[in-house]
Amino acid sequence: MIKKFLFAVFFLMGVSVSAEAQEVAAYSGHAVTDEGAWCWFADPRALHYENETGTINATYIGYIDNHGNIKATQVDFNTNTTSEVLVRSWFQPDDHDNPSFLVLPDERIMIIYSRHTDEACFYYRISRKPGDITSLGEEKRLATANNTTYPNPFILSDDPTHIYMCWRGIGWHPTVAQMSLPDENDDIKFTWGPYQMVKSTGARPYAKYISNGKDKIYLAYTTGHPDNEYPNWLYCNVFDVNDKCLYDVCGTKLSEVEKGTFAVSKSAGYAAAYPYTVVDKTSDRRDWLWNMAFDKNGSPIVGMTKIDQSKKVHDYYYAKWNGNEWQTAFIASGGGQFHQTPGVEMCYSGGMAVDRDSPNDVYCSVPVDGVYEIVKYTMSDDGLRVVASKPVTCGSALNNMRPFIIEGTADSPLRLSWMNGNYYYWIVNTRYTEGYPTSIRVDGSLPENQKMKKGYTFSANVKIDAENYRGNLVILGEEIVYGVNDSQYPYVKIDGVSYVGQNVLGTADSWRTENTATTGGKWFSKTKLGWFNLTITMDGEYLTVYRDGIIDMKINCGKTKYIPLKKIKFAENIAVEGKVLTKKKCYPQTRIRKECLVKQLLK
Repeated sequence: MIKKFLFAVFFLMGVSVSAEAQEVAAYSGHAVTDEGAWCWFADPRALHYENETGTINATYIGYIDNHGNIKATQVDFNTNTTSEVLVRSWFQPDDHDNPSFLVLPDERIMIIYSRHTDEACFYYRISRKPGDITSLGEEKRLATANNTTYPNPFILSDDPTHIYMCWRGIGWHPTVAQMSLPDENDDIKFTWGPYQMVKSTGARPYAKYISNGKDKIYLAYTTGHPDNEYPNWLYCNVFDVNDKCLYDVCGTKLSEVEKGTFAVSKSAGYAAAYPYTVVDKTSDRRDWLWNMAFDKNGSPIVGMTKIDQSKKVHDYYYAKWNGNEWQTAFIASGGGQFHQTPGVEMCYSGGMAVDRDSPNDVYCSVPVDGVYEIVKYTMSDDGLRVVASKPVTCGSALNNMRPFIIEGTADSPLRLSWMNGNYYYWIVNTRYTEGYPTSIRVDGSLPENQKMKKGYTFSANVKIDAENYRGNLVILGEEIVYGVNDSQYPYVKIDGVSYVGQNVLGTADSWRTENTATTGGKWFSKTKLGWFNLTITMDGEYLTVYRDGIIDMKINCGKTKYIPLKKIKFAENIAVEGKVLTKKKCYPQTRIRKECLVKQLLK
């Protein structure tokens, strides 16, 4: 069966395969999370950072789940631990809202996210400690004049005291702004812009960005959405942070960004006037793009798809600037739409990623026997042909799609990440109630989550009475209280001092009852949690609250506490089932029916 499967893979690709490759076992990667998804225009959706002193060596992977929870996983290679963090609950349940990451000059990690062109602001949280997102500061809101989506943040060495943000903003077009670094309160502000960079004849250009780390941000973008544009052209420009001007790849100035937009069109006259801005102008295809990279000479590369008029044939291409012109080379057939809902988003390919650390390598999601698998292709140095290929996943039960190579991981055991599972639509609503119930996978094994190995003070499965969803819920000993306030935010009281969490004790499942894809910035009601696991640990430095195994609150309190069962009390509006666990012992509880309440009352 395995040989038959691999033969089918390489027969479809027209690539030969060795006898050893035919014996590869079935493989679909290792799960980072069972509930997570992302779009491919907000980046970096995953980030690796190592500092020169060796005190930080970690990978951060961000995603949004089907219930509107924005989450991130941190893999710390120094401590060999994995931690999942709840960044924001009760967000718009839309896979376009996945977070992006930025390492600040003080080595703290900034996590940035926004709604899908549905609200005029960005949100962000910053780690309290360098390189450690398990302890995040409060959520901040950065207001804009126009709706936002797809944040792409950069810090460049020519201007290290500012953040440059690129996103889809003004007029649904590529937008850029300069922002301050966080102040003592972690507030940031716009210091230049925002400005719309280009003006297309299409309504919604889609852009990808990459920086040379010094002074330039390259942007590749389409005429518009491929659903609406036939043909759909692909362009590339360069933004210089020093003079704030837009250039083509040969260095010809196109515009001063703050004085007006640079106009592009898919016409013969435009292509003749600005030949070095056009990556591809195929007359009978709908272009879309997936990511950008630089070759060994610093020239840009674009991973792109060409989709036919019917939207049923998707082909992956490697577009490369060779110093004189843009060249495109066919990589592989991507089939058609990868997802389970026919007739909508027919331009959603399985996806591709050019490896920025090894730019001759490209990872594509291709259909094999009805399932999308990830295959690694190696291009020739001139970028004109495929010289080798190798399956990454094989024999999968569910689709593998939207691959992403984590930059800066050439020597790391964890490099490639992707989505796995069924996919129905990009937002959860009454028409598409199933949404995007996918997992996030990686190509390397993850260290085990260490919280249970360290021991814990308290852990139980609990349920709060939906009609009385408030107040002190659990008392641990004489000085630790866990509860939820009237706005549905959890809190912890330690020796009488109250710490309020940043994440609503609920989800965005109410979106399932709304027949809309856009809400005009409206926030629908908070869906109260049913049964969930509540775990509270104290390790001598931090008190950490876990919600279903995900870090929700982390408070520097300097306590280590063993709480005997007789000093654990529950409010009358909270039910407990299964076992109540403490650091040293496991206390079986009589299983309580879900409609009953615990009779231990808070004094």
